[in-house]
Amino acid sequence: MSHVKKTRQGIRVRLEAEEIALLRALMEQLLALLGDAPGEDDELASVGISENATKPDDPVLARLFPDAYGDDGDDGEAAGEFRRYTEMGLRDGKREAAGVVLGALGGPKADIFLDEKQAQAWLRALNDVRLALGTRLDITEEWYEEAEKLDPKDPRAPMFAAYDWLTMLQESLVRVLW
Repeated sequence: MSHVKKTRQGIRVRLEAEEIALLRALMEQLLALLGDAPGEDDELASVGISENATKPDDPVLARLFPDAYGDDGDDGEAAGEFRRYTEMGLRDGKREAAGVVLGALGGPKADIFLDEKQAQAWLRALNDVRLALGTRLDITEEWYEEAEKLDPKDPRAPMFAAYDWLTMLQESLVRVLW
């Protein structure tokens, strides 16, 4: 069971081998979902502007990159322009945060020491993974009740357990930071 504590060396995150493997797999999946950074030959991309930024069809990506304006249809053009100028930077930030987590993961069992900036990146990356899992599992406010009734043989059970563990890890980091 993971343990988070503030020490003189920084914020210590103690993870078991299974937790490290899970966190690594989830961060790698998040990076795959986010896709590669645009090529350097794309002039607008070099200044952080996406030529063809549209609302993603994938519900997880739509959750990670929601429209800036309401769904009433009146602000579709404004939402598209906002997305054009911001999505690339948001994607880069999400990739960077996931990379910080992956870079910190050690061997089979590890005490990981994070400074404040790294801990903030961990919080962002954990939140992104939780949003992705929550969207795939269709998690609502009543999810604990649903998870309690879930048959352990249900193929979603491990992902509900992972979501719960990520929630506890994120909450532990928040408590240590504030």
